[in-house]
Amino acid sequence: MAHSAAYRPTPADLAAAKDRTIPDLVAPDLRVLFCGINPGLWSGATGHHFARPGNRFWPALFRSGFTPRLFRPDEQKELLALGLGITNVAARTTAKADELTAAELRDGGRALAERVRHYRPRVLAVLGLGAYRTAFGRPRTTVGRQAETLGATEIWVLPNPSGLNAHYTLDALAAEFRILREATEPG
Repeated sequence: MAHSAAYRPTPADLAAAKDRTIPDLVAPDLRVLFCGINPGLWSGATGHHFARPGNRFWPALFRSGFTPRLFRPDEQKELLALGLGITNVAARTTAKADELTAAELRDGGRALAERVRHYRPRVLAVLGLGAYRTAFGRPRTTVGRQAETLGATEIWVLPNPSGLNAHYTLDALAAEFRILREATEPG
């Protein structure tokens, strides 16, 4: 599944990627564990998180100062050295997040809570307000730091970086990521 940076999945590759899973990028005691809603078909086809062209995760990480340069999805493993990781609420790939059921999101929230308790990141940053509301039963949640925690792990909710999220420009998305970065900087 892993391919070079120039690899562009064919329509057949994308169709075959439906319902696949891709491995989490995680290690114990990370500074921030970013949590997508679920992998898209490009991610399923390439094996890389936030792989679809037009997804603004990687540019938002760079513009907010989390990364020293703009990383490509196939460079995701370099995030671990920066104390950053990636997981998802739901594991299976879909063309759109709205293909997931509320039950899948709730089940995913329970599994995510277990992963967080196991790996103990300083912050869990869920990238998607609606998914967080459903997965954790918090219908009035807003973007930003949450009052609740998972053990010692702070929870933040950030906007979904998908290009399909028209509510946030890249600049607005990067600004929300920057607030989190500044709150988690050492010292």
